[in-house]
Amino acid sequence: MPFTPFHMGPGLLVKSLLQGSFSLMVFGWTQIVMDIQPLLSMTSGIVELHGFTHTYIGATFIAVFAAATGKYVSQWALGLFLDSTPVVIRWWVAFLSAFFGAYSHVVLDSIMHADMQPLAPFSNSNALLHIISVSALHKFCVYSALAGAVLYLLMSKVLAKQNDVFKAGQAKYTRR
Repeated sequence: MPFTPFHMGPGLLVKSLLQGSFSLMVFGWTQIVMDIQPLLSMTSGIVELHGFTHTYIGATFIAVFAAATGKYVSQWALGLFLDSTPVVIRWWVAFLSAFFGAYSHVVLDSIMHADMQPLAPFSNSNALLHIISVSALHKFCVYSALAGAVLYLLMSKVLAKQNDVFKAGQAKYTRR
């Protein structure tokens, strides 16, 4: 998979469904951290493109690192762009987002890359290789991004309306 953008599709879909219980920023940070090793391999001429970081054991280490650092990086970055109260990402949200990011990355890459050994060191096999075509995989990622964006906007509007109704009801009872 050509680096992070395709991986963001499933993350955007999950964000649209879980809203504040999922951090798309931490998820995206995890995608970047996951792809550092393949980037270094490509730039240094190392033949093995997907090594330890693209196994489930390696992804576990990446997820812990990405959650621990991504929480703070994401809070800082969101604080730069939002003119409201500081954004606080709860630890469980950071870990959920990072683990989903790391494991989904391994799954998606396992489908299209022949050098993937996701179960190493226990097995050198890759049962997911070509389970669907690369074209279908790319379409899945793009369509999940589009569906996620639409659902996110719709859910945001619904939640905003519910919040307005709640505030109106709360104001009604506090005036008495």
